[in-house]
Amino acid sequence: MGKDSGGGRARRRWWYLLLVLPYIAVLWVPFYNRFDPQVAGIPFFYWYQFLWVLLGAVLTWVVYRKTD
Repeated sequence: MGKDSGGGRARRRWWYLLLVLPYIAVLWVPFYNRFDPQVAGIPFFYWYQFLWVLLGAVLTWVVYRKTD
């Protein structure tokens, strides 16, 4: 048989919901469509999106490790 029973597989599926967070955060443009606050002179609009690139990579790694 496999690594775990059917119940373990169902629990692992919940980790995949973390991958939805970056999509929701970046697709909701009215939330971050502004200039302030700035970080090192970079407007919020840009650094918010870049932050989600990094967070998306971390979340992908976490989901990979938990569902491996």
